[in-house]
Amino acid sequence: MKKYVTMKDIAQRAGVSVNTVSKALRGKSDIGKETRQKILKIAKEIGYIKNSTAFALRRSQTMTIGVVLEDSSNPFFAEVLKGVEAAAKRFDYQLLVMNTETDPKLQSQAITTLLERRVDGLLISPFGENTEDFEKLLKMNFPFVLLGRHLYNPQIDEVYNNEVRGGYMATEHLISRGKRRLLFINTDMNNSASKMRYEGYKKALAENGIDLPEDYLIIVPYNKNMEAGYQGVRKALKKGLPFDSILCFNDMFAFGAIKALDEAGRKLREDVSVVGYDDIIFAHFFRPPLTTVRIQKYEMGYEATKMLLERVKGKRKKPKQKILEVELIVREST
Repeated sequence: MKKYVTMKDIAQRAGVSVNTVSKALRGKSDIGKETRQKILKIAKEIGYIKNSTAFALRRSQTMTIGVVLEDSSNPFFAEVLKGVEAAAKRFDYQLLVMNTETDPKLQSQAITTLLERRVDGLLISPFGENTEDFEKLLKMNFPFVLLGRHLYNPQIDEVYNNEVRGGYMATEHLISRGKRRLLFINTDMNNSASKMRYEGYKKALAENGIDLPEDYLIIVPYNKNMEAGYQGVRKALKKGLPFDSILCFNDMFAFGAIKALDEAGRKLREDVSVVGYDDIIFAHFFRPPLTTVRIQKYEMGYEATKMLLERVKGKRKKPKQKILEVELIVREST
């Protein structure tokens, strides 16, 4: 069963050649006005859809960007993707999006699949530090940009956040509120974000003369989202740790942590203050509203896409790294 109407179908209906149909559909001026209008009318009536794949093969460009996200269930990435979509639309590019669920194998598979689809470039939000995928792309001289991660490789284009400053500001804020026993619910430190946020946390503690045991760093699985924060607090309570505040790896962790505190009878703000990270849309509407570190999510997606298209179009050959600043947003959870 034929799925798509072809230019041959239109030509037969109109009583013209396929070449004439092609010219009419491409808006060429060397055919008569009446013929063009007749062809366009028939094309609309019988449901003709342009074959972009064939067009792309002729141009050696698909006008498509592949996007590899580590966790599409996190609202953070929805906001990043808005920026990607806006920049892609501005430059007439389409997107193919794949989710890796923080699994390195799925990341490799996603990259391979998108290369097979002949995307013109890749935006990748990697979770771990497995560099094999990126070394392969570098050898191919294939355009790609890393989103929100820093791999310390000067050959790789990156757009990431000032995570050390973010961790530092959040910790300083809690200390300024008189907190001295600061719990940090973090995820496995196999990515730059968790490492750098922890670095900022430790820096602020050291500058304020606070020496906490390693027990105050609670590691939970990243892909568990709110459940991760919930279990992080449960772990701390089980250990009997006396804590008066919590810095969470992200806002989703913070929401789960607050639920666990509530179940344990620990009053938010009075007993324990909580700070999240990312400032996703729900942070403002949560009750009480969540103090958090704001990342420029839309800007990250937009700037990374612009950077990628500079590579795709051959406008830039030297690697580029852009660091976006972060902002502490103080709300009622502290």
